[in-house]
Amino acid sequence: MTEQNVSGISAGQLRSFVEKIESLEQDKAELMGTIRDVFAEAKAEGFDVGVMRQLLKLRRMKKEELAEQEGLLEIYRQALGI
Repeated sequence: MTEQNVSGISAGQLRSFVEKIESLEQDKAELMGTIRDVFAEAKAEGFDVGVMRQLLKLRRMKKEELAEQEGLLEIYRQALGI
C-alpha cells in the first residue's frame, strides 16, 4: 500500500505525529493527576501548597532571572512601604 499524499502532505506521517501527541497528552493528564495527589498529601501534612508552587516556580528560574525578580520585588516593596 502506498502512502497517501494530500496537497503534498504525507497522511501517514501526519497521523503518526497526531497519535504520538495524543498519547503524550494522555500521559500528561495522568501525571497532572499524580501531581495533584502529591500536593493534596503535602497539604494534609500541613504544608502551604501555594507557597510550594511559588518555590517550584523559583527553582525553575535561572539565577540571573531570579536575582532580577527579587531586586524588583524589593524596589516595589520599598515603594509601597511594605
